[in-house]
Order: sequence, then C-alpha cells, then structure tokens
Amino acid sequence: MSRVNRPAGLNRTVLGLTGLLLLAAGGLAVAAHYGRLRWVHAGDTLVPGTAAPPTWVLVVAVAAAVLIGVLCLRWLLAQVYRMPKSRTWRTGGSEPAGTTVLASSTAAAPVAADIESYPGVRSAAAWLSGERTAPELHLVVTAEPSADIADLRRRILGHAVPRLREALAVDAIPVTLELDFAEDRRPARVR
Repeated sequence: MSRVNRPAGLNRTVLGLTGLLLLAAGGLAVAAHYGRLRWVHAGDTLVPGTAAPPTWVLVVAVAAAVLIGVLCLRWLLAQVYRMPKSRTWRTGGSEPAGTTVLASSTAAAPVAADIESYPGVRSAAAWLSGERTAPELHLVVTAEPSADIADLRRRILGHAVPRLREALAVDAIPVTLELDFAEDRRPARVR
C-alpha cells in the first residue's frame, strides 16, 4: 500500500469484513431454510407476535441507518480526494519577524504549470507533502492520447522536478506520478 493512498488499507479491511459478514449471514439463512440449524426451526416466524415493535426500536433503526449513510458518504468523499493535504512550511529563525511561511500548495503550483506547458499534456496537478526539509511530490497528469509517455516522464523528471528541488533547496524529492490519458472525443474518420 502506498503512502499516498491512505484510505486503501481501511477500504480493503472494511470491505473484506463486510463481505465475510454477509457471507456468514447468507450461509446461516440458507442453513436455516433447509433446517440444518438445531436452534432455528424452518416454520418459525422471524419475530414473535404480530404487534408493532416499541418506538425505541424504530428510533434505533433510523439512527443506525443515518449513521451508516453518513459513513458511506464519508467513504465516497475519501475516494474522490486521495492526495495529501497541503501543509504550511516555516523557514528561518524561531522569531516571528524572521520566519517565512509558505503553503506547500503554493510551492507545488509552478510545477503543475510547468508540466501543463509540455506538448501532449492536457492538465496537471501537483501536491507536496511531508516536511519542508524532506518533501514528497505527488503528480496527476492527463496526457493526450497521442503523447509519448516515455518522453513526457523523462521531461518531468529531468526538467520540472530539478527546478522544484533547486527552488526548495533540497537534495532529493521522491515523486509519485499518476498518468491518465484524456479521452479523444473527435469522431473517427471514415475513408
């Protein structure tokens, strides 16, 4: 699991446990239907009696449904935004008058602008995470369908990353690159 995709481990765990729970419940339901469970009789009703349940049962059911819905929405939002949050870096002395404050998103913006100027690139986004003395660069680049990927990768690592390293005055910057191809929306030519 990469450090960039932090929700991945939690996703796999929750989905795996949910799958196991559903498999067990389905297996028990099938076993109960065929009379294989000694403690459940096939002809029994699910709940005793026909009266409506107490009000507190309905309130608990609604609260549980709302909680599950909110957790599902949170999970969906975590899938949409996978990059680390921007950090604020401080350089200089411990005195406020001698300190420079720089948001890592501000430092990453010129890298994205550089990459967007390369031929064959439709869009680029860049994030910096980690400490100022040991930053990590995360890139998401959308390229044209006809772009030379090897050349684009060489150009990013040979031009944009060294410029960022020089600007931040660090020896090395680990880079993660997610490369997507843009959809070619032009109609096909018939000859």
